[in-house]
Amino acid sequence: MSLGAAEDDSGAEIHVPADIDWEMLDKSKFFFLGAALFSGVSGMLYPIVVLKTRKQVLVNDMPCLKLAVSISRHEGCRGFYKGFGTSLMGTIPARALYMGALEMTKSNVGCVTVKLGLSEAKAAAIANAAAGLSAAMAAQLVWTPIDVVSQRLMVQGGNSAHTSSLSAVRYNGGIDAFTKIIQTDGVRGLYRGFGISILTYAPSNAVWWAAYSMAHRAIWGGIGCYCLKKEGNGGGGVGFTPDSKAVVAVQGVSAAMASGFSAVVTMPLDTIKTRLQVLDGEGSNGKASIRQTIRNLVKEGGLSACYRGLGPRWASMSMSATTMITTYEYLKRLSTKNQDCHDMG
Repeated sequence: MSLGAAEDDSGAEIHVPADIDWEMLDKSKFFFLGAALFSGVSGMLYPIVVLKTRKQVLVNDMPCLKLAVSISRHEGCRGFYKGFGTSLMGTIPARALYMGALEMTKSNVGCVTVKLGLSEAKAAAIANAAAGLSAAMAAQLVWTPIDVVSQRLMVQGGNSAHTSSLSAVRYNGGIDAFTKIIQTDGVRGLYRGFGISILTYAPSNAVWWAAYSMAHRAIWGGIGCYCLKKEGNGGGGVGFTPDSKAVVAVQGVSAAMASGFSAVVTMPLDTIKTRLQVLDGEGSNGKASIRQTIRNLVKEGGLSACYRGLGPRWASMSMSATTMITTYEYLKRLSTKNQDCHDMG
């Protein structure tokens, strides 16, 4: 959520572009441009996701660089894009659901919190947290089956001597994987790990959006203090209108800060989720499989095994979040019904 104006206690005021809410958007343009922009972002970051997923299914941990070299040597560049076609097909509807739920919830909850008399900062944090929660839950309805299929394709071809409980079934692309999973496990097979995906992504998104809102506001507040001292004003109020580059820079730094905290908090759940989603169909449902997965991880490397792939995940989340939020804010400005009112200049 962008700030309409951020003020510190000393009276320095930062005039940043007003937030664009759901009612201001041209919906068809918003979803069409969003699908194109976020598909490009997904393509750039996909190799890091593959690296993170491979690390999470290793029995014996391997440094990221060594694993990347191994993939490149044995599988070539294509090894870093296994399952990308399937992932891309799911990204478009999942992103549409995510963006729609995010904006509608943020707009509605924001109005309610302001009416309740909460301060703008608290209202923004609550609205962003609620929006992130609802958006993640909506997107998982589409994303979990895509995640199951694409992750099986990602780990296929890896060195089986180093991987843990991988499926013996070989898949010839996304459609073949989808068909075989349905034949073996039914629809439940496509939603394996759905519960833990919700437990991973819903709180993670809520934390991320709330943290992003607070970091965003805090950074602008800090810039306000700096401007006040620079002007030597004793409290009469200093006005400052940042250019588009400054706005994008603050958005990017805020996103990276929010991602770091969110990645550390949810990493063990993400590792367990990934393990569950690439297991064979036999005995892989219910609470027992989650307990067994945790036992296997602890046996393999203790608590640290749950944090395998933290580096790539942190990097992926930070880069994804930074590009996502800057792209997302840019997308909203491209999609406004009256762009003249929301010019970033």
